[in-house]
Amino acid sequence: MKRILLTIAALVCGAVAASAQPGGMGMGGFGQMPQVNVKFDPYVAAPAGYDAERPGIGRGTLETVEYKSESVGTIRKATVYLPPKYDASKKYPVLYLLHGIGGDEREWLQGVPNVIMDNLYADGKAAEMIIVMPNGRAQENDRAEGNVYASSPAFAAFEFDLLGSLIPFIEGKYSVYTDRMHRAIAGLSMGGGQSLNFGLAHMDVFAFVGGFSSAPNTNTPEVLIPDVEKTKAENKLLWMVCGSKDGLMYNSSRLKAFCDEHGVPCTLIEFPDGEHNFVVWKYGLYNFAQLIFK
Repeated sequence: MKRILLTIAALVCGAVAASAQPGGMGMGGFGQMPQVNVKFDPYVAAPAGYDAERPGIGRGTLETVEYKSESVGTIRKATVYLPPKYDASKKYPVLYLLHGIGGDEREWLQGVPNVIMDNLYADGKAAEMIIVMPNGRAQENDRAEGNVYASSPAFAAFEFDLLGSLIPFIEGKYSVYTDRMHRAIAGLSMGGGQSLNFGLAHMDVFAFVGGFSSAPNTNTPEVLIPDVEKTKAENKLLWMVCGSKDGLMYNSSRLKAFCDEHGVPCTLIEFPDGEHNFVVWKYGLYNFAQLIFK
């Protein structure tokens, strides 16, 4: 409960900080924060056309599913990507891919994850997986409307919906593995903070964690990693990216600095001239997807 309250407090503080920034809103909406001085991991540009449809290759499918949320008490939606030639006689790992504060279960479609994954499969660069893109706003009216910052606490509450309802639903509907080594979580902006918060708090559920341009809802490093040795032993991948021109670099760089100081394996890539947008987030998915479930 203490961890949940800390997360909610961070969300609310982030929203207040955003509203206090004159003219500094933009897509992230959180304003400029200082960057912690860290050693970034090498940036390697994605190949041209990695996010463009290619002829003559297998194509996955996108579908919308509905599930009953026990914590919210409503029927909620998620978008699911199934790899080309999905075969229910096989088992697949699952990546839970989370959106930002102004989005919903369809926001990630702006980043063409189906196209990126289809191309990776065609090149033999990624393990076949199912990608679940839920609505991370766990409240009765979960639409991104009005003052989206007012729903900030609902993003923290999504932890209960994710663990208690969505994951069991996905594991009942699709042919998937049900162990931690076959689950990953990653997200953009607010969803990046959620992924770090939930993924590192539940390493018994998720072995792979990614944060793309993570927002101020991200817990402090001491909360994210209260037991350094446990994290070293159980987390298999902690991977982050943020644009060099993104005012939210602070959230990623302070975690990277903590990890480097304590010897926790952690990647943080600074995307050159990157801002708070899908240019960076598509690059994040392209790279993260190649590293998980292998």
